[in-house]
Amino acid sequence: MPHAFYFYRTIRLLFLINTCIIIYIMENILNIENLNMGFNTEKGFRQALFDISFSLKKGQTHALVGESGCGKSMTAMSILKLLPKNANISSGKIVYNNQNLLEFTTEQMQGIRGAKIALIPQDPMTSLNPLYTIGNQLIEVIELHQNLKGDDAKKRAIEALNKVQIPSAEERFYQYPHEFSGGMKQRAIIAMALACNAEIIIADEPTTALDVTIQAQIMNLLAEIKKEYGTSILLITHDLAVVSQNADEVSVMYSGRIVENAPTKEFFEHTNHPYSIGLLKSIPQDKTRKLFAIKGQPPSINEDINGCRFHNRCSFNIPNLCNRKVPELKEVAPQHCSACFLN
Repeated sequence: MPHAFYFYRTIRLLFLINTCIIIYIMENILNIENLNMGFNTEKGFRQALFDISFSLKKGQTHALVGESGCGKSMTAMSILKLLPKNANISSGKIVYNNQNLLEFTTEQMQGIRGAKIALIPQDPMTSLNPLYTIGNQLIEVIELHQNLKGDDAKKRAIEALNKVQIPSAEERFYQYPHEFSGGMKQRAIIAMALACNAEIIIADEPTTALDVTIQAQIMNLLAEIKKEYGTSILLITHDLAVVSQNADEVSVMYSGRIVENAPTKEFFEHTNHPYSIGLLKSIPQDKTRKLFAIKGQPPSINEDINGCRFHNRCSFNIPNLCNRKVPELKEVAPQHCSACFLN
């Protein structure tokens, strides 16, 4: 009897472990694994991304945060394989639905971009062709990815414009980009993703060129899309206020490396990495508090830096350690990782 008890208990435990593994795999729609990327220049190869690893879960928003030039947009362009000609991904994986996108041909990637993974670029003002109507541009995308033609494609386009709350969608369908405001152009770009039922939206600084009121409307729209359609969103931003209100998980990048990763609530309540702490302290709080600034400047891609890439700006720099060895990204709390020797 005892043997049978232990046998069935072991079987049950193995079943639970396998179930958890299956749920974990299904939960992640996109996995970036040890991505290394750089540029071939006249002075040789210059590395821009160092062992980038994070996961985007189904139906959630993952924010990629950091100063300008830290590698956020290059990470996004790596996912879509839209890098400059002199760029080179030297190693790593980008796994979408259990398939490594880095192994896809140009033709295979054309079936992914827009249809499965859509991009909302930084500048909506220059992202639409000024020579074609909004409707024509929507129909072109729909015909390419949804195999719809004529009236069916037009109907899908107008439905998408309505979903992103563009007023008088049927009339706007025939207008040109210059007749749209910045916020409406951004909505039209989001409509393209909706019209093709994209599973992932990469929103690269989606509110940068917009005023505060329109920024809130665009972020609310993305939140509604995520909730209604189960869309996964990779949000690239330097605005921690936007992150706190919209993201489920956050990865902080500095000079081509991820230095901290955590669920959003955990990140803001128990910020760990000195760079992350500096970013939070630099947010204006009130008129009586002096604005904090991280000393120095982020390094150029042409600088060779030994050890932690933040050590020369860090107030907690440990001599003969931080400038010699790269700290590993390790767990400091459940689901919370940080790359710092202070842990």
